[in-house]
Amino acid sequence: MSLRLTPEPSFKDALAATERPLAGMWVCSGSPLVAEICAGASLDWLLIDAEHSPNGLEGILAQLQAVNGYPVTAVVRPPANDTVLIKQYLDLGVQSLLIPMVNTADDAAAAVSAAHYPPLGVRGVGSALARSARWNRIPDYLARASETITVIVQIESTQAVDNVKEILAVEGIDAVFIGPSDLAASMGVLGQQDHPDVVAAVEHCIKVAKAAGKPVGVNAFAEATARRYLDAGVDFILVGADVAMLARGSEALAARYARYADTGLTASH
Repeated sequence: MSLRLTPEPSFKDALAATERPLAGMWVCSGSPLVAEICAGASLDWLLIDAEHSPNGLEGILAQLQAVNGYPVTAVVRPPANDTVLIKQYLDLGVQSLLIPMVNTADDAAAAVSAAHYPPLGVRGVGSALARSARWNRIPDYLARASETITVIVQIESTQAVDNVKEILAVEGIDAVFIGPSDLAASMGVLGQQDHPDVVAAVEHCIKVAKAAGKPVGVNAFAEATARRYLDAGVDFILVGADVAMLARGSEALAARYARYADTGLTASH
């Protein structure tokens, strides 16, 4: 019996294989059902988030299983750049990681080290117990695991912007992703992701990444901002979130139909 090491191309391979930006969305509900709905929407990638969402190990596993087989790449963000957490995520079968709050080259090197077995890194060996190796059903998994792992680090502070060139130079960093929300907070303009200084910092990071020959992504929910960054050359982008879409959609329903309750009218179907 022969099993493929990965059912779909890795995220780094997907980035390398296309000349257009990859469009994706956040999956933050913690629901495998919602994750599967999003996986079937014909987007390129999903970000399953555990930093600001109610996602533990069991929940992430269920969502990976739910989206498996759909033509979409799952990227997972742990809550911290933590060696133990990264090991657990990889053993679950996570193949693409977005590591938050990477501010220095040392932070980036720590993320890379956590994602790879020795001698490349410090990932603990438990393949016989892990879904990642299909419980040792994948031949030579230990030797080949690095082929499928994508390490993306998040630039989301003024310190990270200052260090972006050095971060990009760390061996094993496959891409960088810019987070304008935390970047705005660190710049003293909390909640103003479209502030000119924030936009300028994002565009600076895009230019540095392009000069370094590394893929660069960004978060941009506002369409005008997303199109600006796409025009600036980003390689991948997040343009929405499951929970935000549900919140705005349910608010729109309430705004449209709640008046019937106030007037005693009956809404027609």
